[in-house]
Amino acid sequence: MDLLEAIKERHSVRSYTDKKIEGEVLNELYQIINQCNKDSGLNIQLCLNEPRAFSGLMARFRKFNNVKNYIALVGEKSDSLDEKCGYYGEKIVLKSQQLGLNTCWVGMTFSKRKSKKAIMLNSDEKLLMVIAIGYGKTNGVLRKVRPIEKLCNIKEFSESVPEWFVNGMKAVQLAPSAMNQQKYTFELDGDIINTNSGSGSNTKIDLGIAKYHFEIGAGIK
Repeated sequence: MDLLEAIKERHSVRSYTDKKIEGEVLNELYQIINQCNKDSGLNIQLCLNEPRAFSGLMARFRKFNNVKNYIALVGEKSDSLDEKCGYYGEKIVLKSQQLGLNTCWVGMTFSKRKSKKAIMLNSDEKLLMVIAIGYGKTNGVLRKVRPIEKLCNIKEFSESVPEWFVNGMKAVQLAPSAMNQQKYTFELDGDIINTNSGSGSNTKIDLGIAKYHFEIGAGIK
């Protein structure tokens, strides 16, 4: 499975089996997390066999079930932290899909208080959000996505629009986002791509995710 196939196959999953993440799958998961930390300067952490963060009422209300493993997106406080966590978090998500794992981006549904013993934070760092991970009871379902024309400045796709841009936007269309809002926009200006995150909660994280998808679809990665 290549990355573009992983984009198409990956859906949010909230209910997991008891199967442990171990062996070569675990080794490769650590490798991608370590590489992302090295490239980004983040302090992303894998928390295994730790059910407390998803044991609260909100998690049950949101139908999270048997979540015992998650990836904590941690980094130094800065204006770029949100977008960086989105970009590198999605890189880990898609690698996880290639490894046969399921995932779900989680913002407010987990308990930061209950996860304190599992996540190591330096004084200048912030826990932004987590990604639930494991072997899902299902592979999830395709959610509703916005039309490509709503996500970019191209109203009509024609021969004048570069194929690489169209392919990039098709991958962006499948990017996960908070409440499936996809508020970001991409603008083609010659060969330059300008982006805007839009306003609202987690929009910069969403833009980071979308940028990674665009690079894959456009053939930049």
